[in-house]
Amino acid sequence: MAENKKTKVTVEINNREYTIVGTESEAHVQLVADLVNSKMTEIHGTNEHLDTTRLAVLTAINTMNDYIKLKEEFDELLTLIEEEK
Repeated sequence: MAENKKTKVTVEINNREYTIVGTESEAHVQLVADLVNSKMTEIHGTNEHLDTTRLAVLTAINTMNDYIKLKEEFDELLTLIEEEK
């Protein structure tokens, strides 16, 4: 796919449709949407009284927490690789 070519994908997250426009492939956008939807479903399952806004914020917090942990692990691996050289 060309670097600047925009794709437009309609996805469903938390029983609502969203149109996502970006440069990623349709498959990638759908994967991201599926992961967000899965995380929202998981969080909603632990507290069914959350409104959509609170559910979205908790999903964002959980996702960023996972991202930071993975980034730290990645940085540690890079450091180990550099030390081996």
